[in-house]
Amino acid sequence: MDKTIKGVGAVAGSVVSAMTTAAAGWLVYSKLFVNHNVTLPPALGADREHFGGGYAGMLHYYADRSGEGTPLLLVHAINAAASAYEMRPLFEHYRGQRPVYALELPGFGFSQRGDRPYTPRVFTNAIIGFLETQVEEPVDIVALSLSSEFAARAALERAQNVRSLALISPTGLGKDAHERQPDEGLHRFLSFPLWSQACFDLLTTRAIIRRYLSKSFYGEPDERMVDYSYKTSHQPGARYAPFAFVSGKLSSPDIRESVYEQLEQPVLVLYDQDPYTGFEALPGLLERHPNWQAKRIPPTRGLPHWEQPEQTFQALNEFWNESPSAS
Repeated sequence: MDKTIKGVGAVAGSVVSAMTTAAAGWLVYSKLFVNHNVTLPPALGADREHFGGGYAGMLHYYADRSGEGTPLLLVHAINAAASAYEMRPLFEHYRGQRPVYALELPGFGFSQRGDRPYTPRVFTNAIIGFLETQVEEPVDIVALSLSSEFAARAALERAQNVRSLALISPTGLGKDAHERQPDEGLHRFLSFPLWSQACFDLLTTRAIIRRYLSKSFYGEPDERMVDYSYKTSHQPGARYAPFAFVSGKLSSPDIRESVYEQLEQPVLVLYDQDPYTGFEALPGLLERHPNWQAKRIPPTRGLPHWEQPEQTFQALNEFWNESPSAS
């Protein structure tokens, strides 16, 4: 028995030693060999403009004003490698038909990144700042995933600036939405200076980015998106906002009751299957609020505008045409 215990102890010690060596090796590799200032091309082939977003910092957005009608604001999702590139199919389709804008939220894309607290309020205020300073009339908003919560809060607080909301795979409608609580311990661990950058580098290798994107596609993920995601996640200060997201600090457990259910504008939910969120609360929301409607876009896994663009465009056009308060 003693020999067995000693043998198990020796194996465990060897495993710990190997893991420690591997971790130390990755720290060195991250510091010496990973480029954290990769050249970042524009996410969209359009004019890129900026404005001061107060505490949110300098915010950038892409604009095509060649069309006429109600402006359309596109808001990308929140993840380790988010940017306006995620909204590219929508931007390219509607440019020329109406004024189209794609905002890059604080900590992402070309918008200011830095080591500061990131909260739902910061992202909501970024959208409000755009609505109040960069456009002169109410807009239709299309927001993706977690950013649906920020867009909805902005629409609630600045109802006069938002004509309608289209939410693609929105969070906050799953059966476990109330259980989403921030993990301060995880955030402190990820943010510890000694290994913070190395942890983020591990999360944003091309292989890991492709793996996570593949969960949002039925087929293979778009390789151009993989490439841009890698580049935008390898910028100075790129880790700070994603770490707030990974730690759950950007979710609002009461978003359905405090925001979604209070909206008066026409709201459209586009959804199907999504590995990162659920929609169990959607039927009840639709039943209680006639200004809400939903359209399932199959077969998709969170990015219908990439996998089923024509179905997505048709659903949006019908929504905007039929909604009395929308364009």
